[in-house]
Amino acid sequence: MTARALEWVDGRLRVLDQSRLPWDRVYLELSDYRDVVLAIEEMRVRGAPAIGVAAAYGIALGASGIRADGEDEFLARLGEVMKAFAVSRPTAVNLFRSIDRMSTAARGEGIAEIQRALIDEALRIHDEEMAATGQLSELGSELVGDGSMVLTHCNAGPLATAGYGTALGVIIAAGNRGKRVSVLATETRPLLQGARLTAWELQQEGIPVTLITDSMAGHFMQQGKVNCVIVGADRIAANGDVANKIGTYTLAVLAGENGVPFYVAAPTSTIDLSIASGDQIPIEERSPDEVTGIRGIPIAPQGITAANPAFDVTPHRYVGAIITEKGIIGEPYVDGLRAAAGPEP
Repeated sequence: MTARALEWVDGRLRVLDQSRLPWDRVYLELSDYRDVVLAIEEMRVRGAPAIGVAAAYGIALGASGIRADGEDEFLARLGEVMKAFAVSRPTAVNLFRSIDRMSTAARGEGIAEIQRALIDEALRIHDEEMAATGQLSELGSELVGDGSMVLTHCNAGPLATAGYGTALGVIIAAGNRGKRVSVLATETRPLLQGARLTAWELQQEGIPVTLITDSMAGHFMQQGKVNCVIVGADRIAANGDVANKIGTYTLAVLAGENGVPFYVAAPTSTIDLSIASGDQIPIEERSPDEVTGIRGIPIAPQGITAANPAFDVTPHRYVGAIITEKGIIGEPYVDGLRAAAGPEP
């Protein structure tokens, strides 16, 4: 991995501030759960798997800081900590899965034992995400042919997963197998995760990458220069509909029009069997300031109205395969996703 997005060090959470990349490599040493919530909200840590891992560590930090007269008071205050994470970012299902797991893990004979159990569960969640992304990357590399030009959107590498990566993990694994792979990376407005993070990670890995604006993707597909599209996901509904960074749906439609395979890479922790279709996935609406300016510099008329949905939903009919650590899943997604992710909650 080029850099570790998250590390648990001496009872604190060490976070690589992704908002400062690629210009500065700054690490945040967080010991207060409120700072972890803020880091998630401000996208200093981002990517569905990494958000889930960060929330687990943040809940463990919150539990360690609670001083209560008894177990009932402790658990009540722990519930407030979990609520703070639940409202931080609504689309990434990994966040809520981690909260559920930490809630279940909050058991023990006394407060100290519960606190230790929560740290152990957070470490377990992190280890599982690392293993899952490593496995799915190896499996997905089979779909990438030698000499392929892969188009990807947003950032789904080690930074976004606290592990090996999803979409970028597949690309990196293909390169490690000796396949000649090059990448077209969209800049990914409005926060430029593709330009800032994907391009940087691929450079570190020595994989040839060409940066394009989001609106150039159709041109390159039409010219026959794209062999496949691989993206990550923030939530996958039971029918295979996929929520991912805004602009993913556009790429899927363009890929379908031009006969380009469109693949989604995500661990099973991103699958939400409780949601029947993408229509039920909550879409985060972020500040319009992210659209009207770039890194604090205004680019639009003062007072202009701007919309800023952070994600869109790609219907499963546009998805050629979903790559998970349990295998590569195709239609019918309802059956394949249920088999991979387990029975509906």
